[in-house]
Amino acid sequence: MPGGWEMSMMWMRMPGQSTIAAAAIFLLMWLAMMIAMMLPSSWPMLEVYRKVAGSRGDHPALATTLVGAGYFAVWVAFGALVFGAGLAASAGAMKSVAFSRAMPLLGGAGLIFAGAYQLSPWKQACLSHCRSPLMFLAHVFRPGLAGALRVGLTHGLYCTGCCWALMLMQTILGVMSLSVMVLVAALIGAEKLWVQGPLLARATGAASIGLGGFFLLRAAAIL
Repeated sequence: MPGGWEMSMMWMRMPGQSTIAAAAIFLLMWLAMMIAMMLPSSWPMLEVYRKVAGSRGDHPALATTLVGAGYFAVWVAFGALVFGAGLAASAGAMKSVAFSRAMPLLGGAGLIFAGAYQLSPWKQACLSHCRSPLMFLAHVFRPGLAGALRVGLTHGLYCTGCCWALMLMQTILGVMSLSVMVLVAALIGAEKLWVQGPLLARATGAASIGLGGFFLLRAAAIL
């Protein structure tokens, strides 16, 4: 593309394909990716919930399934926003050479923005909920199946608040790239499970800001 970047085919509709059909295919792939990336780091919370629900006689298997459904429903909604933004950006790049040339600049700015969030107290607040399943459930647990769905939705919102910046980095560097996906999944798991997870989140933010600055300098040189 003008500006020296490559457009992912994820944002391109096939001939005769409707936007709804393209979105459905993207979201199915997005859901599979989220399950692979998020389930390992969310498993401790699900296991704690299953034990708590079982002790209360709340059909633990079904209730835990509903928690997972609510959790991943939030990530599917986030994926819909990602697809909409990507579709709009790709359409703009196809229609305007100037917009296409600006895409590397926007990518660099996006990495800096994501990195700044990684360093923010909002990131740390959301991360603390994801790192402490017992504390999280003590605040949000509600009995019954409706309560289970609410727990899943709430956990999904906190997890999105914790990880959206990492997802933005992945989208910029390669939304469906296997190597980038593995790296981001490893970072998510380490942030939530490793004792030095909060420090790693800050280090990742600093690295993203540095990479974003490099992208901006390289894009400016091309322009």
